[in-house]
Amino acid sequence: MAELKLAQIERIMRKAGAQRISQDAKEALRDILEDIALEIAELAVEIAHHAGRKGVTAEDIKMAVKQVL
Repeated sequence: MAELKLAQIERIMRKAGAQRISQDAKEALRDILEDIALEIAELAVEIAHHAGRKGVTAEDIKMAVKQVL
């Protein structure tokens, strides 16, 4: 089940300048963003564990983003 609401995705797309957005476009972007977010989160957890910590920090997220993107 999707975690992000389509209304949130639509707001992001409108902020980017879209005037009309198909349902398929919103769903596709949501799915892609959720996949990327999960990959970043999993990598950030690995980074935290490698550092001997149970908690994930903002720095772990930033490091993970650099590796994923």
